[in-house]
Amino acid sequence: MLALQTVIVLVLFMAAQVYDGSLHALSHWFILASYAAGAVAVALAGRDAGRRTEALAWGETGLNAGLAVYVIVEHMLAGAGAVDDASDAVSQLPAFLLLLQTGLRMRVRHTIVFSGLVTLAWGGAILLGLLRPHGFLGPHVTLSDQVPGLLTFMAASLVVIDGVRRLKDAVATALRLEHERTLLARFVPGSVAVDLAHEGGVGTVRSRHACLMALDIRGFSALTREQPQDEVVRALLDVRALAHAAVTGHGGIVDKYVGDGVLAQFVVGAPGAQARAALACARTILARLSDLNRERRGQGLPVLRLMVALHAGEVLVGVFDDGLRAEFTVLGPAMNALARIETRAKAANLALAASGDLVSLLAAPEQARPLPDSEGGGGAAGPALYALAVPDAAAE
Repeated sequence: MLALQTVIVLVLFMAAQVYDGSLHALSHWFILASYAAGAVAVALAGRDAGRRTEALAWGETGLNAGLAVYVIVEHMLAGAGAVDDASDAVSQLPAFLLLLQTGLRMRVRHTIVFSGLVTLAWGGAILLGLLRPHGFLGPHVTLSDQVPGLLTFMAASLVVIDGVRRLKDAVATALRLEHERTLLARFVPGSVAVDLAHEGGVGTVRSRHACLMALDIRGFSALTREQPQDEVVRALLDVRALAHAAVTGHGGIVDKYVGDGVLAQFVVGAPGAQARAALACARTILARLSDLNRERRGQGLPVLRLMVALHAGEVLVGVFDDGLRAEFTVLGPAMNALARIETRAKAANLALAASGDLVSLLAAPEQARPLPDSEGGGGAAGPALYALAVPDAAAE
């Protein structure tokens, strides 16, 4: 802004040199000194931020508009010293430069007011020139030069105002996305936070589709009775680390750990993409579990068995903050249905189970085998239950 103001002052300095007549040149020197003093005063006062900031901004806008109007009208009154000089362009240039300067401050209303004042004054001067061409216009000043200049300024004003509005909206959107991303990054992986922010963000609770995954260690109670405490903790942490790596690797979010269980959610992307990511994640977990069990056998430790249940539906997703504790989680009937699916999958001794709601989102539902007692689905028992194929290594 300071550099642009310096250019404007230099333009006024040049304007004072292209005219003849001591009175006309003196007026340019006077307005140059007045504008420089006013700009310095506004800049110095602007260092004290507070309630006066907006008033100073309007004062600067008025100062700029007054300068642009003065240079244009004064040129139309006094005229130029030669027919073929560039005095018309020099007198009009400050209006365009000050329009740009006002727009760069990203204040739409100020830009509108500035362009409106200059347009009204410039148009009024042209109207007077039409009514009194010999008594108002200076020597060598013609309306054939002023009218195109005014029309060009009006067109430039529309472009600048629209550009400022668009830029301001873009900056506001970028700031909102960054705020959402920063908020969500406290609770979810960074890449997921970016995707959620671009999808509208969930800094506040909102309804959206999600695929849910519940993971549980089978026989964990017996494990705690039969194994030393250190081995139990090690097994639990190994499973949690395995699950966390797989979930985040497939674009999901680990919602919480509950005892020996893990609750995860896939909320980014279209429902079909969520379902495919959840299924791929579950199979990755079971495949990596076989590698972990291979290590445990080599150490003489009992193998671990997991049960993974998948479900899909509409949930309330967001950061729930009661003023004491904030957490990113999901709520809704789909969560209750997931618990019933998990219970039925355990009773059927399944390693990987999914509801009919999730299976319907998959591109290859033939990989799913419906359980005989749940083909109808719905009712108090919950949605239809399907057994899904697991990796060969995990089935050993």
